[in-house]
Amino acid sequence: MPTKLPSKRSERLYSLVDILKDGALHRAEDLASRLEVSLRTIYRDMETLIASGVPIEGERGAGYRASANVSLPPLNLTNAELEALHIGLAVVGNGMEGELREAAESLSAKIDSVLPEDASSIGQSFGFAVYPFADAAAGLQHLEPLRSAIRSRQKLALDLKDDRTLNVRPLKIDYWGRIWSLLVWSETDNEFAQIRVDRIGNMALLPGLFVDEPGKRLQDFQNR
Repeated sequence: MPTKLPSKRSERLYSLVDILKDGALHRAEDLASRLEVSLRTIYRDMETLIASGVPIEGERGAGYRASANVSLPPLNLTNAELEALHIGLAVVGNGMEGELREAAESLSAKIDSVLPEDASSIGQSFGFAVYPFADAAAGLQHLEPLRSAIRSRQKLALDLKDDRTLNVRPLKIDYWGRIWSLLVWSETDNEFAQIRVDRIGNMALLPGLFVDEPGKRLQDFQNR
């Protein structure tokens, strides 16, 4: 299936995150060709991603790749723990005023000061993402209901913010590069789909549970 090129800068940035998370080294020239934009545009987009804390390392002329895990001495944090810390700071920092916001900013600065010097994956401000990721917390309200639906194998109807409605089997929630995404088998489109959680407007439970069927399971997506 041919890749649909993103039409807006925000969508292009999300596309870059999706490409880079395979861990391979990608030349800026190849990324520019793939997304049909200029080399200068790719450089500018990479600066935005890194400043927003997306775990990417690299530089002009050398290429870009997803970076390794980050450790905070004296604690060794898993990716999930580091992500939870970021989300908490981002929610408080972007949603509060006064002392709580100041405390979030102070804590963010303290974390920055003890990160390894090569931790470019965190960027210049750990707790506060810049465009277009500052609104990524919009989908946090859906995380627990989605987790519950995955555990119980509950079919869902998802109303997306592009005015589409999909009937899906929720399979897995992922977090990478400050983006929460939901892997589903879409019964509407009869294919796998990865949906950004912040693009979900409303969700509703559908009658009946789903059972594993060959070609529609998480392991089938992973094998593919």
